[in-house]
Amino acid sequence: MPKNPDELFAFLDELGIQTRTVTHPPLFTVADSQSLRGEIPGGHTKNLFLKDKKDNFFLLTVEEDATVDLKSVHTLIGAASRVSFGKPEKLMEYLGLLPGSVSALGAINDTGHKVKIVLDEHLMRHEIINAHPLTNEATTTIGCDDLVRFLRATGHEPEILPVATVAEPR
Repeated sequence: MPKNPDELFAFLDELGIQTRTVTHPPLFTVADSQSLRGEIPGGHTKNLFLKDKKDNFFLLTVEEDATVDLKSVHTLIGAASRVSFGKPEKLMEYLGLLPGSVSALGAINDTGHKVKIVLDEHLMRHEIINAHPLTNEATTTIGCDDLVRFLRATGHEPEILPVATVAEPR
């Protein structure tokens, strides 16, 4: 049974990681979440749950407005082939998440370590990062270093790689 947000927050507390969480109506897309800008500072995330032809799974966490080239990202993340989106059933099985609620915080549910976590290097330049806490009805703000510490505590060694292109502000 996947952990719920209260269990996630208890785990973060055990690690001494301070977070701030804002509840809101369900957000299903980056466009939905952009309506919260101004209320929640920091880097906002977009997450891609991917798989290769050998059923290796990857979670790429990038900035919300970043672009990931799915035709070439496999060469950066160590995939056995080009990648495609993972099925919702595997997302639930491995990360305990529904589409629309995907975030690196789902690593708490990947006790079998089936998913390789990749954090985009540009995103990691933010001091604080925002992610869904296992539900798309809230956004949790966590320190960049604390996110890495959390992932390590779940048994995941995140790779910080330049997997996305971020549009330069005009």
